[in-house]
Amino acid sequence: MKFHNLYSFFKGTALLCGVVLFPLSCTSVTQNRGGEVQCWLTKGDESVKLQLQSPARFVNTSNSFQNIEIDASQKFQYVDGFGYTLTGGSVEVINRLSPSKRKALLHELFGTDKNSISVSYLRLSIGASDLDGEVFSYDDLPEGQTDASLSKFSLSKDKALIAMLKEILTINPKIKIIATPWSAPVWMKDNGKSKGGSLKPEFYGVYADYFVKYIQEMKKEGIAIDAVTPQNEPLHPGNNPSLYMSSEMQGEFIKKHLGPAFKANHIKTKIVVYDHNCNKPEYVLHILKDPEAYQYIDGSAFHLYEGDISALSTVHNAFPEKNLYFTEQWTGSKGTFNEDLNWHTKNVIIGSMRNWSKTALEWNLANDPEYGPHTPGGCTECKGAITVSDSENFTRNVSYYIIAHASKFIPAGSQRIASTQTKSLSTVAFMTQFGKIVLIVQNDHKEDENFNIKFAGKTAAVTIPGHSAATYIF
Repeated sequence: MKFHNLYSFFKGTALLCGVVLFPLSCTSVTQNRGGEVQCWLTKGDESVKLQLQSPARFVNTSNSFQNIEIDASQKFQYVDGFGYTLTGGSVEVINRLSPSKRKALLHELFGTDKNSISVSYLRLSIGASDLDGEVFSYDDLPEGQTDASLSKFSLSKDKALIAMLKEILTINPKIKIIATPWSAPVWMKDNGKSKGGSLKPEFYGVYADYFVKYIQEMKKEGIAIDAVTPQNEPLHPGNNPSLYMSSEMQGEFIKKHLGPAFKANHIKTKIVVYDHNCNKPEYVLHILKDPEAYQYIDGSAFHLYEGDISALSTVHNAFPEKNLYFTEQWTGSKGTFNEDLNWHTKNVIIGSMRNWSKTALEWNLANDPEYGPHTPGGCTECKGAITVSDSENFTRNVSYYIIAHASKFIPAGSQRIASTQTKSLSTVAFMTQFGKIVLIVQNDHKEDENFNIKFAGKTAAVTIPGHSAATYIF
């Protein structure tokens, strides 16, 4: 993890998203687009959290409000999903819950019924991340030994994670998974340590086989890995574990080793490059400009601890046929609900999607009240979507609501469509496979904002409170 230069914002009042002109009950959205607009609201002051509001209704009359126009004829990328990283630490603390509480939480997170937030995408670490209780790889050896045949490869350290994944897959068999290593086994590295260092060139081929073995062994457990990145935050070797991998190194690894190894073993798992901050889109461009590497690459992944989210569009404009993924953003112990809700909704959810991402993922799913577990030297301030305090109690934190405003309403396979924005209102819109339109709006202004949702010649007048996030469905 890398620390964030943070944000600003907030206040919030008690206005509902629905319009006073139409005092209708909070019923389910109608299939008729001339009908109701369902609204779910979260306010920065925490007085309302993902609550259904009184609905608005499309009418033929006009008013003087600003317009957010939805154009379903302009279609963009399809969505793979919204979610979190299921760290080893997340598994550890969720498993501290009583069996009934644990089961209820997993269904709330991953179920597809009205009481769930329908998380549809997970990120895993290949070996330990810094939010595991200890550092490990799948082929750890005594100092001085090597294992070029990977005869000692074992997923045993992730036994609990694999068991939880199997349970999640029974709840949502369609969930997609991207996996990434924080470090190669230390015997493959030039410094022989879990922190920093680089992959020795003589072990590039063995490391490619390590990825193959991981995917094959997970498949034996019934877990399909949809995509991998060669390295988490390859330009940040100060974490524990971590590994430095320049764009030249990553390009070489993919074109000469990882890509051919996947091809030889008939592995369909996607290769996604970079997996680091928006300040270095040139890292991606450098690799994609190499035709040998290009043929094996599905797309690129980004975080936003530095740079601007528009970097994704920079890459898209250069290589529009390659996919984009937003794979990590943390909320921290020093952040406020106000700041995080609004900044993340604007940048991670709306921003990544408006800049062609297929996913929007927050960082760790769960932690304890002391922001653990973590490795020695790992992140000590990373706040999960859930804090587990004891066997019967857990708290839903801000990133729970950030993701829920999208995951609950926008299933995988939905397609982004055009929506306008205003000075204060950030927006993104989608068409689901079921023909519903979903609009996410974030109010950057401290005051309430009146606006019209304008679609197909009709308008629905709504009010969004200051410094709030709302999801509208019609």
